[in-house]
Amino acid sequence: MLYKLIYTLQDQVSWVNVFRYITFRTILATLFSLAFVLIIGEWVIQRLRVMQVGQQIREDGPPNHKGKAGTPTMGGCLILPVVLITALLWAELRNVYVWLVLFVLCSFGAIGFADDYLKTVQKSSRGLRGKTKFSLQAASALIVAAILYIYPGFDTQLNVPFFKQVMPDLGPGYILLAAFIIVGASNAVNLTDGLDGLAAGPIVIAFTSYIVFSYLAGNIKTAGYLQIPYVPGTGELSVLCGAVVGAGLGFLWFNAYPADLFMGDVGSLPLGAVLGTVAVLTKQEVVLVLVGGIFVVETLSVIFQVAYFKITKGRRIFRMAPLHHHFELKGWPESKVTVRFWIIAIILVLLSFSTLKLR
Repeated sequence: MLYKLIYTLQDQVSWVNVFRYITFRTILATLFSLAFVLIIGEWVIQRLRVMQVGQQIREDGPPNHKGKAGTPTMGGCLILPVVLITALLWAELRNVYVWLVLFVLCSFGAIGFADDYLKTVQKSSRGLRGKTKFSLQAASALIVAAILYIYPGFDTQLNVPFFKQVMPDLGPGYILLAAFIIVGASNAVNLTDGLDGLAAGPIVIAFTSYIVFSYLAGNIKTAGYLQIPYVPGTGELSVLCGAVVGAGLGFLWFNAYPADLFMGDVGSLPLGAVLGTVAVLTKQEVVLVLVGGIFVVETLSVIFQVAYFKITKGRRIFRMAPLHHHFELKGWPESKVTVRFWIIAIILVLLSFSTLKLR
């Protein structure tokens, strides 16, 4: 809590009062994490190369991906520590929501690290078994959801955009819903991480929107004016979201086409889980479907492809799933697929902001 130490100087230096404002600390967290990643990024990439932590390419993947084999992966090992350190420095550590998000970051990060380690270092073709990975994810998400259920400052109502009177109380069922959102978001981001910059861009865009949602939900005046659920304490999540945005932008510096570093499961799984957790904490669970529309569509493309393949005994809807590979095989350059997905992600976030007032 570096800002607390600085704030003790308020009697001697009046301008340090700005450190008590969430908006100012969010800006600091964003810039700090961005600078941190840019400073240590090259060193991390070199260490991963020395350790021979290279990307393994699917044999059935697009032909133009063959040249990416051996590119350093596990870039989440760069992102996660930076987000964690930034949060510890600039966020209010007496806030229970901050610790819940950090728990998700670390637990899902450990799951992703184990999976990547088995694939890249131990040269296991499968990594963690699917059932093991899902069980660990579900256990972590259920712990967070159960804590929220018993926490006195948090309710189990579901906020439905555009219908201000529709807020069903799910009771104990909210535990399952919250866990589903966290695990679902984690795996959705993981599926999207298939092209240079494809996952990192929408992640930065989505977390930028939740900087706004977190701040509004934690401010009683703006929450009342916009008729959204007021959740005391969630304003501090803006600082955490800012840390992710800064680290994500820094990572994009190295992950932009042609990528020098891939995110890996150690990055995509925890970042997706944190996005889902913040959506739950700010009571913007349904809006996440719009904010993370790219992740949702990518996931649905896999589900539909597999289901249709089984039903029709070998026929396909898309040339390849997830969806971004379909466009690649149609002849779109990789960079064009990525940038167009970014544009769609921005449009979806702008539409999500419309839910704040159209109630």
